[in-house]
Amino acid sequence: MSSPPRAYLLTPAGRGALATIRVEGSRAGDVVRMGFQPAQARIADPLESGRVYFGHWPLEHGREEVVVCRRDRDAVEIHCHGGPAAARSLLEWLSRHGCRIASWSDWIAARSPDAICVEALIELARAPTERVAAILLDQAAGALSREVRAALDALGRGDGATAMDTIVRLVFRQHVGLHLTSPFRVVLAGRPNVGKSSLTNALAGYERAIVFDQPGTTRDVVTALVALDGWPVELSDTAGLRAADGGMEGDAAGDIEQQGIERARKQIESADLVLLLCDASQPWTAADAELLREIPDPLVVHTKCDLPPSPAADRPSGIATSAVTRQGLADLERAIVARLVRDAPSPCDAVPFLRRHVEALNLAHRHIAAGRIDAARAALERIFHPDKSP
Repeated sequence: MSSPPRAYLLTPAGRGALATIRVEGSRAGDVVRMGFQPAQARIADPLESGRVYFGHWPLEHGREEVVVCRRDRDAVEIHCHGGPAAARSLLEWLSRHGCRIASWSDWIAARSPDAICVEALIELARAPTERVAAILLDQAAGALSREVRAALDALGRGDGATAMDTIVRLVFRQHVGLHLTSPFRVVLAGRPNVGKSSLTNALAGYERAIVFDQPGTTRDVVTALVALDGWPVELSDTAGLRAADGGMEGDAAGDIEQQGIERARKQIESADLVLLLCDASQPWTAADAELLREIPDPLVVHTKCDLPPSPAADRPSGIATSAVTRQGLADLERAIVARLVRDAPSPCDAVPFLRRHVEALNLAHRHIAAGRIDAARAALERIFHPDKSP
């Protein structure tokens, strides 16, 4: 007995000109012919491969104009109006008439035995920039698979040193790989009214954060997703910090502001990079110095450089910027990228892009270091077979 056909929605969610549903299986053509009503009075039965047919599909609440094409003996594509409603109605009809509804990622997985390539194609659908897409396309074309197999081959020859070198090189690239579809998190921090919201807006290119001339306006964390040199970065504009008694604490501004300060501190703790903003038009204070000590390895940014500067011999070096004139913004963007991406991969480089890849590589590294070559090989093999038991 033949298995029921499967129906996949191949186009992404949301509005669009067209949506594509692919029906696969030995009975795909039969199911489609049950619903499709061609505009022509007579057409070939079964549908001829490679021909395009126009018609409509009667549905519960009217009918949908469609274009149908039989791609091969066991696959038929249905093209309908874009957007969720038309595709959903057609999928519901196909489900009622014996089709199993599956995801587009299932369709991709069924076409490749290489789990890494499949995962790269699935992640590619979430790629926010062209640069990220290019790196994922390299992995879909086999870049990471080839490097992992090279390490496996080295272990098979008893050459643990070569395998270790390959694994170390791959693990080094995890910081980039794990941020291809999950952006780097950059937090803008500093004392109240140093220009965090204005700089966030300037970097984002639009007014994401409300700007007001009174200190302490920002209470919650405001985020903006940007691309810097092709890398996805999430900017977080936080509440103004106040340093006292050796730590960053709130004052009597009230519970709401204190909650904003606590949220800012949590953002700082989990950030990939913190921009410590200082007002160049105001004197450098002990509170600024305290924040500089409290925040680990910040990138210092001097704001409001369009205003008359306030000289200060003890002011630390940093990047001079102005959200008004955009002075220094290009330098700041380059500095952010340099801190986040210390070694950008070249075209065709292998890059582990999922946490499970990195975990398997680290496990193999530990096994090789302990002389457990068979265990190291098993760890690397699981990169190709994620469902395989340890």
